[in-house]
Amino acid sequence: MIFVFKINVSFIFTFLHFHIFTLKIAGNIFDFHLQTNVMKKIFYAICLIVLFNSCDVAKQVIDQQNTSANLTTDEIVSGLKQALIIGAQNSSDKLSAVNGFFANAAIKVLMPPEAKDVENTLRKFGMGSVVDKAILSMNRAAESASKSAAPIFINAVKQMTITDALGILQGGDFAATNYFKQKTTGALTVAFRPTVDSALSKVDATKYWTDVFTVYNKFASKPVNTNLGAYVTGKAIDGIFYQLGLEEQKIRKDPAARVTELLKKVFGSPEAQKK
Repeated sequence: MIFVFKINVSFIFTFLHFHIFTLKIAGNIFDFHLQTNVMKKIFYAICLIVLFNSCDVAKQVIDQQNTSANLTTDEIVSGLKQALIIGAQNSSDKLSAVNGFFANAAIKVLMPPEAKDVENTLRKFGMGSVVDKAILSMNRAAESASKSAAPIFINAVKQMTITDALGILQGGDFAATNYFKQKTTGALTVAFRPTVDSALSKVDATKYWTDVFTVYNKFASKPVNTNLGAYVTGKAIDGIFYQLGLEEQKIRKDPAARVTELLKKVFGSPEAQKK
């Protein structure tokens, strides 16, 4: 980067010297031909305009080089941590709100695949309302559990190393999300499960779930026994990582989402484009 900067500065000064030399020659020629002071004044005014414009171009190039050259390791780490905390907090806030899961088709918690036949059979026999209550309860549990995600993500951010930060900055579009998956999945599972179980009990989801399979098992030759708490916990974690990925994309691709000067500097730098 420093080598490129030196080349650009050398080129700029050569460019300016050439302009000045050219203007001197042109001035001598005009001195020979122009007889009036008015024409000479006009000519030299034009010369000054050209020279100042050249200086503006040179300054812009130098400023761009300095912006890149002045991006320190501390700024990269601080910028990444800032971005991850903002993304984690936004994800947690959005999904923990009422209908954060239930109204989002991409992450809505539905019946597990192995229970799909159960759902279809119950609906066929006019018991769709029981299934709907169970689904709503599962989503309310996921929304409640999502409140505890942000502190876990923030703790992972605090433990981030310089190597982690550089890998995320120059990694793929979901490098930060993948970092969180690697560092927090275990902690999220431990934190979410009691919250999910408690939430399911509060909204009688466990009761609805029991009702669903109690009724179905009366007609089924092979009873279904699905662990509701583990299933909802897994879907809640999948949902939080999905939303976190969306937040990461905003900061990487949308300059308007870089809400601080540090984010603008770090994610607008050449380093952030090296993928």
